[in-house]
Amino acid sequence: MFALTWGSVAGVLLCGFAGLASAQQQGPVGGIYTCVDGKGRKLTSDRPIADCIDRVQKELNPSGTVRRQIGPSLTADERSRLEEQEKQQAADKARGAEEKRRDRALLTRYPNRPAHDKERNEALAQVDEVMKAATKRIGELAAQRNSIDSELEFYKGDASKAPPYVRRQIEENDRSTVVQKRFIAEQEGEKKRVNTRFDEELGKLKQLWLLKLPATAASK
Repeated sequence: MFALTWGSVAGVLLCGFAGLASAQQQGPVGGIYTCVDGKGRKLTSDRPIADCIDRVQKELNPSGTVRRQIGPSLTADERSRLEEQEKQQAADKARGAEEKRRDRALLTRYPNRPAHDKERNEALAQVDEVMKAATKRIGELAAQRNSIDSELEFYKGDASKAPPYVRRQIEENDRSTVVQKRFIAEQEGEKKRVNTRFDEELGKLKQLWLLKLPATAASK
């Protein structure tokens, strides 16, 4: 067992006082939360304040500076609306990126007006070729019908009195003629669709050409 001198006791007391003073200067380990509640009262706590769950709270450092802002906490409906809004924003962003990608592809495919006009004319020419073949077929069917009608004269133009094979020829001829005429009408619609597509592209391309090329290169 050893004896304590007055000097050693005094030293211990001085160390204890110094530690306490240091702890008081440092303040609490955690932050201080402060807010103004719905009644206009300024509240302070060492933990998040329940009365301010619906509004922004500030967490302060021991020095009094703002460490961060918290909240307001969201209800289930508010979180759902926020998630839906974030999804919509993400979809809009993706749609914008896709539109830019399409614009780049369109500009690469049609760097100028002549390139676009050339492809339009080629597309219309293909439709015209198909229509020409259908028109030719209708002419052949008309000639065939004339031949059948000549044979019907023997039966005084009455198909009901003609042999079955003649009646079948008439039915097949009529059916094929209707099909070819319907096909030609569909191709007329296809030409309109082709022109509509190229007109829409041209409207977009004029804007892209003006952004990328001198005005003379995007002439009308």
